[in-house]
Amino acid sequence: MSGAGGGKRPSGGDSPPGPPEKKTKKEEKTTTTLIEPIRIAGVSSTEEMDMKVLQFKNKKLCERLEQRQAMEDELREKIEKLEKRQATDDTTLLIVNRYWTQLEENVNILRKYIEPESTAASAPAPPSALPDATPTDTISLASPLVTVPPPPLPEAQGETELTEPQQQENQLEDHQEVPHPPARSEELLTTVEPPQDSKTDTSLPPPPLSENAKGFLTMLEQSSEEELSLHLQDRMLFSKEAIAHLVQVFDRLHSRIDDMCRAVQAAVAEDDSQADIRLNRSLLDEHVRLRDHANLLQGRHHKMSMEYNELVDKVTSAETKVSEMETAVEDLQWDIEKLRNREQKLNKHLAEAMEQLKSGYSSTGSSGGLAGGQITLNIQKFESLNAELEHNQELANSRMAELEKLQVELQEAVRESEKLKMDLRNIPEEVVKETSEYKCLQSQFSLLYNESLGVKTQLDEARALLLTAKNAHLRQIEHMESDELSLQKKLRTEVIQLEDTLAQVRKEYEMLRIEFEQNLAANEQAGPINREMRHLISSLQNHNLQLKGDVQRYKRKLRETQMEINKLRCQSGDAGVLILEETTSDGIDVRKEEDEDQEEEEERRKELERQRAREREREREAERERERERERERQRSDELKRKDSDTLKMLRVELKKAQES
Repeated sequence: MSGAGGGKRPSGGDSPPGPPEKKTKKEEKTTTTLIEPIRIAGVSSTEEMDMKVLQFKNKKLCERLEQRQAMEDELREKIEKLEKRQATDDTTLLIVNRYWTQLEENVNILRKYIEPESTAASAPAPPSALPDATPTDTISLASPLVTVPPPPLPEAQGETELTEPQQQENQLEDHQEVPHPPARSEELLTTVEPPQDSKTDTSLPPPPLSENAKGFLTMLEQSSEEELSLHLQDRMLFSKEAIAHLVQVFDRLHSRIDDMCRAVQAAVAEDDSQADIRLNRSLLDEHVRLRDHANLLQGRHHKMSMEYNELVDKVTSAETKVSEMETAVEDLQWDIEKLRNREQKLNKHLAEAMEQLKSGYSSTGSSGGLAGGQITLNIQKFESLNAELEHNQELANSRMAELEKLQVELQEAVRESEKLKMDLRNIPEEVVKETSEYKCLQSQFSLLYNESLGVKTQLDEARALLLTAKNAHLRQIEHMESDELSLQKKLRTEVIQLEDTLAQVRKEYEMLRIEFEQNLAANEQAGPINREMRHLISSLQNHNLQLKGDVQRYKRKLRETQMEINKLRCQSGDAGVLILEETTSDGIDVRKEEDEDQEEEEERRKELERQRAREREREREAERERERERERERQRSDELKRKDSDTLKMLRVELKKAQES
């Protein structure tokens, strides 16, 4: 139980995976610290003893878990920083590889345009370039050509076949159309920096790399430093040879141009006058002076570019030094945190020992499980703990001094890098003017002059064509005017015909409107007469029904009187039986007659209802027909109005056109 809460962390799974070199050194330097075993007070049973032991174990485990969690958090932060740094290194390597391959391809394309293609088979093959990344990798850049750069060509064959000036001009035009590699690619490399803020750790993940980029990175991981250095030396040698060859070809072209100028000057001197000779000589001298000035400017630009590259290299080296110092500072911080954790543990144990010493803590042999009576704290161990604590404090102070020193160096390196960046930004205007575009404009001047002469001839031809086109256009205008006059005459005749038809249509419309009004008036006069007739018929039918009811009532009264007469006869005497038979027969007849009368009344009522329903249906149909006729009349009138308005509009438009023409 004494080793459960010890100050020395075991080298198993609980210890954090720190830097390997420093970890081995510190494992050799670490000293073992002996902790006094914890005494348990008197207990009555084994259960209480187990409870106290478990409490102590849980306490120690909590301390170790807290330390483990803090170390895991620190290691996670370090892992994330290292991953980001690795990502930035990968991006810089991919960008360098991309632009290098693009430079080689552009150089070889220039060589293709300048030198003949027949000698391509006799040249040696260039070293294979590393797999390049696609434009989807980290930064959206122009993707280089996929073709393999052609091999360098010998100089002798290039000199024998480039003899004609027209071929030289075509080659120079092709040279001007070749895409140049992007300038100042080092600035792109320096701009990719790892994020310094710890809050951006939870940002979005970087875009996935392409297959070419993954292959490039895997090859870098698998190959050794010697293989990479040899490969890079081969590529550098090939690039230098290709560029030197291009420079030689351009020198040869300039010398040939000079020879041609001299030959032309000699040929012209035989025929032209002295003034032309002087003018040609002055122009040739001016050309030589301008060419020398251009060469001087090119040399200055080359010198400035070399200085610029040196400054960029210094900046990159300063940045690498800064990153190395940052890693050293992080390692020292990790060591300090480790020492602080150890110091905290020792302070805890020291406080517990001091409390036990003050309280005069003691225990019996039976309670502590040790034979020998009372056991007190060993003073020698306490002194060793104090000595170790002082040693750790001195070590921490020395590490703190080293950290401060490294911090000062880091600040100086940052200042130096900022100064170098400012020097890079404040480049003089002459260097800015001497860019690739400016050189392209200078080289295109001669071509543009020749093109201007061709444009002048084309302008004369265009003027002649313009005169012919003007004459043809005037003739066409005369034909169009004659056609327009004939069309105006036709339009006038059509307008007169349309006016006549419009007058006829208006007359027909007036006649139809008068007929419609007459029909409407007749229908309005017949309406009240029909209503009066319907009211009269309904009143007569009601009167007939009342009369029928009166007739039925009188019949009933007659039957009742006959019944009373028969009863009186029955009471009178002898013929009672006969009278009863007659009365019964009369009652049956009366009932039959009543039933028949009721049926007749019901039939009459039904017939009356049918007649009324028919009349209502007829009235509804008549009203519907009237409404339909009205709607038809309205539609006809609307259509006629629309037609009239359309014709009028058309006539007005045609008249306006005729007037304008």
